[in-house]
Amino acid sequence: MTSSSISERYLAVDFFRGFTIALMIIVNTSGDWSHVYAPLRHAKWHGCTPTDLVFPSFMFIIGVSMWFAFGKYERKWSPALVMKILKRTALLFVIGLLLNKFPYYWKDWDSWRILGVPQRLALGYGLASVLVLSLNRRMLIWVSAGILLLYWAILWKFPFMGADPYALQTNAVRVLDRMLFGDSHLYHGDGIAFDPEGLLSTLPAIVTVILGWLSGELLAYRSQQKDLLVRDLLVFGLICGFAGLAWDLFFPINKKLWTSSYVLYAGGISMVGLAASVWLLDVRGWRNGTGFFLAFGANALFAYVFSEVLIMGLSAIRWTSGADTISAADWIYTTVFKPIEGAEFSSFLFAFVYMLVCWLVCRWLYVKKIYIKI
Repeated sequence: MTSSSISERYLAVDFFRGFTIALMIIVNTSGDWSHVYAPLRHAKWHGCTPTDLVFPSFMFIIGVSMWFAFGKYERKWSPALVMKILKRTALLFVIGLLLNKFPYYWKDWDSWRILGVPQRLALGYGLASVLVLSLNRRMLIWVSAGILLLYWAILWKFPFMGADPYALQTNAVRVLDRMLFGDSHLYHGDGIAFDPEGLLSTLPAIVTVILGWLSGELLAYRSQQKDLLVRDLLVFGLICGFAGLAWDLFFPINKKLWTSSYVLYAGGISMVGLAASVWLLDVRGWRNGTGFFLAFGANALFAYVFSEVLIMGLSAIRWTSGADTISAADWIYTTVFKPIEGAEFSSFLFAFVYMLVCWLVCRWLYVKKIYIKI
């Protein structure tokens, strides 16, 4: 089922997806990473900022969309659906690998990062697909709970050298990734070899997608009772959110570890956000400004990949200026945006304008009714 056919029933789905992508582009393309508004920063370790809710919201809405997309196959296993799932999983994973190396494919092969955001989307989508197509709703809920408890048990039981099981240096996620991939193939943005999209932490991320699937089922079940749908999403969202906050007392909310408490907390907020979107668009009939986000929502994965490729390309174009080497992205920021204020606002303005540039491309595709499937 295409994005446009989904929106015929629930504009809120594409709206929510598009809003998430717009935020994702903004938080990923700050003009100056030394000057970023606090809400647009990720939590350093434990805790959760608004920015930490963007990625799980996107995985959540993928789960919602899966419910509608798999309806074409009656949500049952078939050769055609198996091929669809395998092709999309493989394509997303390969795109992630290529993005990790772009555009320097000719060097540093021994430090090519294996995991990343598209890879997590791929594995979350592929593995969640197996579960949602194999289990009924009751079993799906029980298995999801089991996954979250199992992940907690693994991290608690297997810390490195008996140290803090939830610390950056000693968690089981990092230990497993180092064993499987080696330090040189992991992310080093936190100062050491640790991948925030680690293989083990993909396990609870599957549940994030499943929460979306269950919400999609609720959207279909309450399609003629949208007021009750909003109520149900709010209730379930608040239950999940407060359960995550309660679990945080024992298993800290942590995006980089994708802890079980984080799954429930972020998933609950995503449900509340979807409820608000349904109420505004599908109950109240609000349309002013929605087209902006619908343009992103119709080609969400393309928008994300395009935004990453473009900023990486601008960062890769470099030249010498005096004793310094400057990239095209840095030149644009320092020439156009930095003189405006020189700190957080200039940094944000660069990211906001960059998001608008990506939107122009997606808007053209949306007007032309071109939907790029990834």
